[in-house]
Amino acid sequence: MTVIYIDADACPVKAEAEKVATRHAIRMVLVSNGGIRPSANPLVDSVFVADGPDEADKWIADSCTKGDIVVTGDIPLAARCVENGALVLKHNGEELHTRNIGQTLATRDLMQDLRSADPFRQGGGKPFSKTDRSRFLDALERLVQAAKRQ
Repeated sequence: MTVIYIDADACPVKAEAEKVATRHAIRMVLVSNGGIRPSANPLVDSVFVADGPDEADKWIADSCTKGDIVVTGDIPLAARCVENGALVLKHNGEELHTRNIGQTLATRDLMQDLRSADPFRQGGGKPFSKTDRSRFLDALERLVQAAKRQ
């Protein structure tokens, strides 16, 4: 049975994912270090992991299996989940899979190196938009339907 795992600490699309999970009666698991309010929805579980770097990522990577859906912006976590056979979706609706995860991981590493080499090259990317939110909803709906067919 498909489970939707959310890397919840900085996830801007928790409410949208919950709506899709509820519509399809799919269990959803919010994984965080704490600080997020548990949902009253009986389909949504909250898992609070120990403080520490990447504890939520480790828990998700160890728990997800083939046919599950993982929502994360963390590229190394996405790579581990793709390896496990999970379907991975970024907050902006971009799907990560075996065909693009290597290039995505390499680009992330390159940008991290560039930022660390130049202290003036700091700052994030573009802000999260309504278009990103809409793209995410469409992509999650497609992934849920694909997971149900498996």
